[in-house]
Amino acid sequence: MSELLAMIHENASDLYEAGLINKTTMQDFDKLCLTPVQNFSSEEIKAIREKERISQSVFAHYLNVNKNMVSEWERGVKKPSRTALKLLSLVQYKGIEAII
Repeated sequence: MSELLAMIHENASDLYEAGLINKTTMQDFDKLCLTPVQNFSSEEIKAIREKERISQSVFAHYLNVNKNMVSEWERGVKKPSRTALKLLSLVQYKGIEAII
């Protein structure tokens, strides 16, 4: 989350706690701060891993899958689950440190 968005979210949280905005509005602010989930091509998955300069085995460990699964994603044999896509999105936007 960007620093500006973090500040806006903090202000919205304060307004919610003070009873000045309702739960629905607060949920809208929460959604703005979530890392978006997207589908990745096999090449994009490999690029994410290579950008972090880690092996398939290490990447698999961080994603809580086996090495063969990462290899299959990178070859386009299989597609990541929604949970794996969320983790991949986090790594893409925030780096591997976001999930370790």
